[in-house]
Amino acid sequence: MNDTTADRVIVALDFDGRAGAEALVDRLGDACGFYKVGLELLTAAGPDLVRELVARGHEVFLDLKLFEIPHSVAGAVRAAGALGASMVTVHAMGGTGIMTAAVEAARDFPRLKVLALTVVTSMTGGDLADIGVAASTDEQVVRLARLAVDAGCDGVIAAPRETGPLRELLGPGRLIVTPGVRLADESSLDGEAGGQARAGTPGAAFAAGASYVVVGRSVNRAADPVAALRRVAAGG
Repeated sequence: MNDTTADRVIVALDFDGRAGAEALVDRLGDACGFYKVGLELLTAAGPDLVRELVARGHEVFLDLKLFEIPHSVAGAVRAAGALGASMVTVHAMGGTGIMTAAVEAARDFPRLKVLALTVVTSMTGGDLADIGVAASTDEQVVRLARLAVDAGCDGVIAAPRETGPLRELLGPGRLIVTPGVRLADESSLDGEAGGQARAGTPGAAFAAGASYVVVGRSVNRAADPVAALRRVAAGG
């Protein structure tokens, strides 16, 4: 994984099929080397798309958000490694058992990093209360990040505003991957914050210590995706 700011931007292929994803990858060309493939696209297009992206020299963040029994999680992580993915996600709320299983399964794939999802960026304190969690989102993020580190995860997924406290907690050696970023002049997209309740700018996330930022609509819905991606890399 590279160290320049441009190489620390992951573009989310948030499409409902192969055609849209491939069109964006072709349009971005050499401007982007790292893509996120989530559940919708993986279900629609299948694992061959991931293999093809890797074969073309791209890195792939396979955002599976695994939350299953440890045996099933381990199997899914091994499958992600076999596809050539660089990152895969598990739910920290699943506890130490599934995170440890994921870490152990990834050992056979040295390039594969296991990242723990703390609190989904669409969730609010009210959502946590609905499922019986009395802590605020900030408190829950820190609690789960500590649990992830203890389980051996390579890093965490966290919202932009949580990046600074987490960098202080985790130190320089762990990855912090930050979704929910958008350009500063995009206060909303289609009347909503892209489904994110705790969004922020890429510049703020990088300044706070994010290892990578994940950007979706700001690039994949832009009239000029290459120009939009350059703005993200510059901090937005």
